Amino acid sequence: MKQNIIEYCLEKKGAVPTHPFGPESLVIKVEGKMFALIFENIASQPVINLKCDPVIAANLREQYDNVRPGYHMNKKHWNSITLDGSVPEQDIFLMIGHSYDLVVKKLPKSLRESIAESS
Repeated sequence: MKQNIIEYCLEKKGAVPTHPFGPESLVIKVEGKMFALIFENIASQPVINLKCDPVIAANLREQYDNVRPGYHMNKKHWNSITLDGSVPEQDIFLMIGHSYDLVVKKLPKSLRESIAESS
């Protein structure tokens, strides 16, 4: 599941993998802005942090036990999802798309246009 999640993130236009926190954590950025952070928790389970609209974030936390406020992130705007199979992969893909869209929407217009034009 983790590899599918990473591949899906990297398919987003302009997505770049980085390791600013060391080799254990993968940060995926678009135009220098993070939209996904993948790491292992203390139980050695893979986790992904994703940006989320606060209202949607609260709904997802109610819907899934393994969607929690973002670990080491702004708890209002980020969720941590444990990748243990309890949250369907397709739902995680939707969450990734939402995170990516939120980040791209905040970029300057010229950067948004250059992402849209890239193939």
